[in-house]
This record gives sequence, structure tokens and C-alpha cells, in this order.
Amino acid sequence: MSGRHPSATRDPLPAGSPHAPLGVLEEQVVVAVLRARGDAFGMEVRREIERATGRELAVGAVYATLDRLEAKGLLVSTRATVDGASRRLFAVTPDGARALADTRTMRERLWHGVDLARLHALAAG
Repeated sequence: MSGRHPSATRDPLPAGSPHAPLGVLEEQVVVAVLRARGDAFGMEVRREIERATGRELAVGAVYATLDRLEAKGLLVSTRATVDGASRRLFAVTPDGARALADTRTMRERLWHGVDLARLHALAAG
């Protein structure tokens, strides 16, 4: 046996495929849409990411990412009136769920075999 992880020999997914690995912000946005549970309009997605990561985001970056994910077919939006204001509410599509799961699997394969104690010691200086 070569010592390689069995799934490490899988061919990478083609760029632009709905199942291609998501970028970091794309992954965070899709997870935030899932966490918002039906209340996933742009500002709520932004707040969810900021709460979970401590990372401050420009609302324009969130909306640009939401639009890009919708164009890829990974999210879908509908118009709804919330507190008298018209808002786009986002939901994850089946392709979006698969892309998110594939991204997580890829990330876990990448981390497999990393010595976390050594990583923490290195980070501590």
C-alpha cells in the first residue's frame, strides 16, 4: 500500500462545476444560509458569519457572493416582505448542499495526517 489516503487519488472536480470546491467565503455564506433557517436575507447572512467567525464583512461582499452562488445554481432566492420591506430570502439548492459537502470532505482529506500537537506548538512559537 502506498500510504496515501484512498480518496487522495480521486480526480479533482472540474473548475466551474457546481460541485467544485467552494472558496472560503462561499463556504461561509452557504453555511450561514443553512444556519439562518428560512431567515437568510443578506444582512442576516452577514450577521451569522460575523457571529460565528468574528470576521467583519462588508455587506457588498456578502451580496456579491450570494449573487455568484445563485448564478452557479447553488442557492436560490425568493422575494418576501419582512417587516414591511421587500427582501431576497436565500435557500440552499441540492447542488449547493452537494458542493458544501464535497468542500468539507476535501478539507477533511487535506487535514488528515496533520499533527495538530505540532501545529499548536509551532503556532505558540
